[in-house]
Amino acid sequence: MRSTISRPELRRFVGIIAVGLTLIATSGCTVPADAVAGISVTDDGHLLGVMMVCGHQIDGATLYVDSADANSTVTVGSWTADRPLKAGPTTWPLDSPAADWATTKALGRLNAKTTYAFYGWTKDSSWSSSSVSFTLADRDRLTPGTVRYDDLSVNGDESAATVSLAEFKARACKNR
Repeated sequence: MRSTISRPELRRFVGIIAVGLTLIATSGCTVPADAVAGISVTDDGHLLGVMMVCGHQIDGATLYVDSADANSTVTVGSWTADRPLKAGPTTWPLDSPAADWATTKALGRLNAKTTYAFYGWTKDSSWSSSSVSFTLADRDRLTPGTVRYDDLSVNGDESAATVSLAEFKARACKNR
């Protein structure tokens, strides 16, 4: 019995099946979050990154333009820790060099009518942090020693919260 499908057609068919199975296997998958990202400000109003690692590790952080279209995400700044961040809080300036951090993309100019998101990640995509969204108006309402982050309630709802750094340390990992 002879096949009516040529080799190029068979290869194309197998390729289509492989691509389809890959899409099915990777769709809907997200990196588990085991850290909480926040922002704060210095005494002179400079933006600080705040990361509370709950149990595993975080290797770096990225600030990007928050957009409903994931394909149009624009990175505004990115930082890599010299050593993985372990459980506990860490803060560092986002607009100037910081000890124990390498700037992989220097912080760009922030615009008043733009919403930004800040989150943490691992190099191997094994863990991430929750992200925090903010505008320059949100940043301008912060005072030194306070942190803006997305708080997670017991029922899983997220809402923006601004609390003292001590309260952030106590609450951030509670429902994660």
